[in-house]
Amino acid sequence: MTQLEYAKKGIITDEMKIAAKYENISPEILMGKIAKGKVVLPKNKKHNFKNIRAIGEGLKTKVNINLGTSQGYSTLEEEIEKLKISEKYGADSIMDLSTWGDLSYIRREIVKNSNIMVGTVPVYDAATKAIQKQKRVIDFEVGDFLQMVKDHAEDGVDFMTIHAGITKTTIEKLRNSNRLTKIVSRGGSIIVGWMIKNHRENPFYEFYDEILDICKEYDITISLGDGMRPGSLHDATDDLQFEELLRLGELVKRARNHGVQVMVEGPGHMPIDEIEANVILQKKVCDGAPFYVLGPIVTDIAPGYDHITSSIGGAIAASKGADFLCAVTPAEHLRLPTLEDIKEGLIATKIAAHSADIAKNRIHMEIDNEMSKSRKEFNWDNQFKLALDGEKAKKYYNERKGAESNMCSMCGQLCALRITEEYLEKSEILFIE
Repeated sequence: MTQLEYAKKGIITDEMKIAAKYENISPEILMGKIAKGKVVLPKNKKHNFKNIRAIGEGLKTKVNINLGTSQGYSTLEEEIEKLKISEKYGADSIMDLSTWGDLSYIRREIVKNSNIMVGTVPVYDAATKAIQKQKRVIDFEVGDFLQMVKDHAEDGVDFMTIHAGITKTTIEKLRNSNRLTKIVSRGGSIIVGWMIKNHRENPFYEFYDEILDICKEYDITISLGDGMRPGSLHDATDDLQFEELLRLGELVKRARNHGVQVMVEGPGHMPIDEIEANVILQKKVCDGAPFYVLGPIVTDIAPGYDHITSSIGGAIAASKGADFLCAVTPAEHLRLPTLEDIKEGLIATKIAAHSADIAKNRIHMEIDNEMSKSRKEFNWDNQFKLALDGEKAKKYYNERKGAESNMCSMCGQLCALRITEEYLEKSEILFIE
């Protein structure tokens, strides 16, 4: 059975126990949320890994980071290093978005080396193999769609992005839209191109039940992709986005009825003031299914700093109910990310997730309080230990040390904490009338 089916029968699995312990809640509470579809626990039966996590309502906001090979600019060895960095700095999952090389071998190696959840986008395989055969990215057969899902399942992938919400109706709306960037989802563009070339319905939509059968067999969580996500602020919250969302709501119900865990992906670029409404609407339309968002990126004019623009949007989205943030690196829109880009993007998104968790439940602020106490006590070692990136914090501290051993070089003897301690806390206060 799947984790969803176990939960519906009132059976607590070992995976639920591990995930519940991480959340500091009872396995019974977690099981109840999984049974309702409000929480998913992605865990392919063929992938053995330690850091099992659940995603959804009332839990800590989880963070994903994307990696993967690209023609001429990366190797499997580099992507394994990115995986190690991702685990070191607290990623809850990675997505292998490889688009070059022996994709099956790369995927199996990443799954084998991963101690966290692994996600993929199966349609990339068919497009990449077509390019490698010197064909167009859309030159593959309808049967390849189901085979791609089967191959990824067999290789141990825990969750898959399936762009099943795009249909012929979507394409007609797209032709007449006033979008500046009509499709920015790679998977969505491949599906649309294939449909137009072959004059056929989207196979992911047409054969959705067959895909559910595969996912049920391996207990793979479906991540319903938003192929019509806005790729610019101008395009946010439009009819294309909502037309697809309504269909995703229907697909959520079908997956749950099939015993398959499911979450829903959300918008990419969006003005700050529209984020809350989008989260609320998604949760309503998709019956509380976990919400997985890329960003949202809140301005289009900061290439090189999109780890910041996305973390701003991510903090807002997660504080309003989004459950899963996909990290955006400084390289977004510019290049394939380097090892350092992966780290920077992940840390920025971890900050967003933690900030949102505090907004949702002050219990998550305990570590912040401990940091504040360490600052008051000038306990630098504990500050570095508590920091999201202790290595960077220590490096900055040591590069410009203060004149006194326990001082940083910003304030020196004008340190407010030191002055307060000396004159307020250690001295007897006398007020003369």
